[in-house]
Amino acid sequence: MIQILKLKRAMVLTLLLCFFASLSFAQRLVKGKVSTAADGTELPGVTVLIKGTTTGVSTDLNGDFQISIEDDAAMLVFRFVGYLTKEVPVSSKSYFNISLEADNRQLEEVVVVGSRFNPRSVISSPVPIDNIAIDELADAGHIEIDQMITYKVPSFNSTQQTVSDATAHMNPADLRGLGPSRTLVLINGKRKNASSLVYINDTPGKGEVGVDLKSIPTSAIERIEVLRDGAAATYGSDAIAGVINIILKRNVNEGSVTMNSGVTTEGDGFQYGVDANYGFGIGERGFMNVSVGYADQRHTNRAGSPGKDELFDVGADNPWIQANPSLGMVVGQPDMIKGDAYFNMMIPFAGGGEVYANGGVTNRRGKSFALYRTPYWIADSPHGPEGFLPTFENDINDNNLTVGVRGKKGDWNIDMSSTFGSNSMDYTIGDTYNTDLGEASPTSFYAGGYDFSQLVNNLDISRDFGMLRLGLGGEFRMENFGVRAGEEASYFGSGAQSFPGLQPSNELNKKRYNVGLYVDGELDLTKAWLLGATARVENYSDFGSNLSWKLNTRYALLDGKLNIRGAISTGFRAPSLHQIYLSNIQTLVSGGTISNQGTFNNQSPAVRAIGVPELKEELSFNYSFGMSSRLTDQLTLTADYYNISVDNRVVFSGEVNGGDDPNSKINQILAAYDITSMKFFTNAVNTQTQGVDIIASYNNLAIGRGNLNLNLAANFNETKIVGELGTPQALKDAGNDDWFNRKEQGRLTSARPQSKIVVGTSYKIGIWGFTLNNTRFGKVSWQHATDPEKDQTFSAKWVTDLNISAQISDNFSMAVGANNLFNVYPDEIDTKGDPVTDLGGRFKYPWEVNQFGFMGTYVYTKLNIRL
Repeated sequence: MIQILKLKRAMVLTLLLCFFASLSFAQRLVKGKVSTAADGTELPGVTVLIKGTTTGVSTDLNGDFQISIEDDAAMLVFRFVGYLTKEVPVSSKSYFNISLEADNRQLEEVVVVGSRFNPRSVISSPVPIDNIAIDELADAGHIEIDQMITYKVPSFNSTQQTVSDATAHMNPADLRGLGPSRTLVLINGKRKNASSLVYINDTPGKGEVGVDLKSIPTSAIERIEVLRDGAAATYGSDAIAGVINIILKRNVNEGSVTMNSGVTTEGDGFQYGVDANYGFGIGERGFMNVSVGYADQRHTNRAGSPGKDELFDVGADNPWIQANPSLGMVVGQPDMIKGDAYFNMMIPFAGGGEVYANGGVTNRRGKSFALYRTPYWIADSPHGPEGFLPTFENDINDNNLTVGVRGKKGDWNIDMSSTFGSNSMDYTIGDTYNTDLGEASPTSFYAGGYDFSQLVNNLDISRDFGMLRLGLGGEFRMENFGVRAGEEASYFGSGAQSFPGLQPSNELNKKRYNVGLYVDGELDLTKAWLLGATARVENYSDFGSNLSWKLNTRYALLDGKLNIRGAISTGFRAPSLHQIYLSNIQTLVSGGTISNQGTFNNQSPAVRAIGVPELKEELSFNYSFGMSSRLTDQLTLTADYYNISVDNRVVFSGEVNGGDDPNSKINQILAAYDITSMKFFTNAVNTQTQGVDIIASYNNLAIGRGNLNLNLAANFNETKIVGELGTPQALKDAGNDDWFNRKEQGRLTSARPQSKIVVGTSYKIGIWGFTLNNTRFGKVSWQHATDPEKDQTFSAKWVTDLNISAQISDNFSMAVGANNLFNVYPDEIDTKGDPVTDLGGRFKYPWEVNQFGFMGTYVYTKLNIRL
């Protein structure tokens, strides 16, 4: 038996030797060098592939390569960022000198957003556009899209919120400080649905509705285009500040698996995730690209540690406070688990047309924390004598699907599509109880939820007449907003501690539709002078019609190396269904007293009784001018000034009470609803925003044996309130002139940085890549509700991110890095004698105004496997 086993092993060994010997005779080694066509500089890191296979190598530090070839009929493919791809037949040659031409088309970053005609470059566009590849965004080390864009586009801001109910699970994001509602988000050029949430807590973007950017997985994205100009005439409502167009991947026969993990240097906030992407070919030109992902994030805590509680006037001698100097608080990012799946596909059909589709599903479950209920706040509870920390648990689902067909009919390009999108949120309030139910109270409650969905049908037709390009089309959109009540125990009496559940009286299911028609044109007056014009009319079922228009122009000098550009437009934003119909009750903590505060919807008799009119559309007037230049193939520079006026802005009021007269109309309303104050939405503020965007980049600068890229981007802006507030008549009669007080006004004008500068450098040498980004977040100011002496300005700060990567093999790379390398935090809160400012020391860092959050240094590692 042993002899038989030995014989079998010998036979296997012999067969293996014969196999590898046959390979060695079938293959031959091909060598070569790759350099630039311009000056012969050696190019390290060039990808060399055998066409039609995944077999390939990369050039070394000297630009040299060697690769095994089985077939003399094979074709070698040479690829390198910033250079034209080159294909070379092997034939019988054994050595190749390859020179690559600079790819000006790639350097100029062709984009599709902002025009319905042929794609044009960032430099030749008549309006400012950023075009950012996902690899460039990912090199900064951030995981979520909103954070990636924040550290790349100076006029975009998004920060993690905390202790703010559902807002802690969605980061309010905006362009040019104009609030989340005024930035339109597209996926492959089609409108993305808004979230179901209104940000009603004391955070930036309060009273606004935005898109849930966390719902779009980075693994599915090829690049992001950011149009920094008013575009309501082109795309409809919400595009007052600009447009973010997310382009999905379409690569085939290749893919990747990416794993990441990280933690803060404080030892909390641990995160890990894995995502995969792969593209399949369908026929000769079709494709299906699929992405799936999973991520897990743990919470952070940067609470204050006052050792006393001035909010409740409890001193340091209290035994519980001596044992819990941080007052039991958890202030930071929430726990979160996310899973997602996305796809992008296209199938051509006879006649040159194609069917396309894209979409995805995302589920996110998170847990954030409320204010700790101390024993001297809630004396008796099922949790025992130590008090309890209520949790706010969110279950968020975001789904979207686009299906369309495009092709040509004669000389006309036709694109028809339908897009459905929805977002839902369900709330559970955990580790709490309802004091009015006493010992019978549960400690966890389903508190209700929100839904928002939209169905958008588009028809776009365009034709090129040579010097003139003409487009026209229409959009039909249906929207639905729904509210679900929680279980009865969640809202019985004063309701669950920290968040009384949504009541049956809050339930609703509201719909509306709108029809939009547009005409769009571009005319080449001369070879150098481009003129564009757009007009759009929309009719909404709930408030009527609007006409908006836009004119833009660009004049090219020095053979297109320098462009002078400008635009002027009107725009509008329809009040969201959320803002029209939302109503709820929140727990309010102020001056040591606890009370319930009601939000009344804009249609309620109570709001009409105090003279608040029905909501109507916001109107904007936008003009901008600037220049763009490509002085050399490596050096680009753009600078643009913008001025945006928004009239009739929809705002969320501050706390409104009836004053000292118990018989006032407002006090009668409050008594009828068993609340101490009320809030509402109204068109009441006119604002003017102006600023400057500057972007400069120098790419592919040869330094030693590597290439250096340098980028500088800056935004300087100012928003101010123009004219008087639109105060409802009943509040005027009651002398209540602080219904939209200084603090609420400051949220519009100074809660976001008034300047931001991004200085980025990346260096590639051989297998190594180094990325260093320095971001200067300008000052923000918090305004006290009534006393200017208690205002505080939080100074500008520099935040440094470092990423080091290594392409270990053709199919394997890794990276390590640190976000906020030097552990920079915002200035600490100075209460100036008012304990409400930091809620009795519970908050150490500002949360009502934000620059870059307060998580500190985050270190991470990433692994990527190419499939």
